[in-house]
Amino acid sequence: MSRHLPTTVPPGGTPAQPWNRQRLRSNNEWLLLELLRTGGPSSRAQLARDTGLSKPTVSAALAALEQAGLAREAGRFVPERGRTAVLYEPDPTAGHVLGVDIGRAWLRVAVADLAGRIVARRDVPNKGRSANAVADAVVAAARETAAEAGLAATDIVHAVIGTPGVWDEQRRGVRYATSLPGWGRRGLFDRIAEGLETAITVGNDANLAALGEFTLGAGRGSRMFAYLLIGTGLGVGVLKDGELLSGAHGAAGEVGLVPLAPGADGGPTGTIEQAAGADAVVRTALGLGMRGPLTAKQVFDAARTGDPLAARAVEHEAEQLAYAVAVLAAVLDPDLVVLGGGVGGSADLLLEPLERELHRLTPLRPKLAPSGLGEEAVLLGAVATALETARPEVFERRSALADHGASL
Repeated sequence: MSRHLPTTVPPGGTPAQPWNRQRLRSNNEWLLLELLRTGGPSSRAQLARDTGLSKPTVSAALAALEQAGLAREAGRFVPERGRTAVLYEPDPTAGHVLGVDIGRAWLRVAVADLAGRIVARRDVPNKGRSANAVADAVVAAARETAAEAGLAATDIVHAVIGTPGVWDEQRRGVRYATSLPGWGRRGLFDRIAEGLETAITVGNDANLAALGEFTLGAGRGSRMFAYLLIGTGLGVGVLKDGELLSGAHGAAGEVGLVPLAPGADGGPTGTIEQAAGADAVVRTALGLGMRGPLTAKQVFDAARTGDPLAARAVEHEAEQLAYAVAVLAAVLDPDLVVLGGGVGGSADLLLEPLERELHRLTPLRPKLAPSGLGEEAVLLGAVATALETARPEVFERRSALADHGASL
């Protein structure tokens, strides 16, 4: 059975470009490389059947991919009848990417090969007392992780950095990153890029977590999927048919910024993020009489052991989250909302009271589910996003080098 063919347009190309022999050859090589990546190891004969290309064309393309270090032999297939066939696969070591998750409490870093396999990773406490210190800690952790993988900084093809807030390309900084004081200052991410010595893309942490969850976790198969990242802050990533909805200014899903209704005295009561983030869980627990110092995790752990004050704090948190989900349901009508992040990791305690409160608030009730990736969601989303950029870039670089070497 023939497999679904990837696009035949090579990296950097468009269907409208005029035909020439070199571009046709590049098209064929990219087609075969993507087919091997998505369909698994395959023989020359099978690739010819799947693509409709002639066997000599497939053989020439595979030879060029091998010469460029983009494909390699993956073993041999021995049929009951006929000749033994050599199997080919993309060479995952042709390039590497870096994923970074910047949170208030932790910095998580991973290096992956082009197959998406994590070859080194590091989680370090975020002890930076200034934005510059956090930026420098990211660079140090990334360099140490690359070194652990046996790579130099320049071996990283692309890096994607997940952060709270919304990236502003004109300012070259993030907005609305309230959980990281000073994080919106200009120049911070240029400082990180210079330290990493590679090109970077900056992504909202909730958006990247949503991509990771859609690709590898609880969001697989969903048509309209929202990932609710509940930690120090509160963010939402939304995917429709697998495509990220970022909005006109990159702020789609920032429900944490939505103000709550005024209190009984008519005064403001803050935003959803202030009412439902990790700090709010602690404030509620202390207000109910639990003794501090406390963390949100300790409150949830106490609720699991039957502490009645902690259980009431969890109930209150679920009520605040239900309001956020009700807003999402009214605006986006998702078929699924996944709870993730540090607080969302306690979905075992939150889901039942959240669903109960949601039924009271609105007739629009999407399915709720715990994250399938836990605290790895942002990091894995960053790696997956980096690979989307790195794979065609590596193809272009190595193909050009191989062509140049052949012409000498």
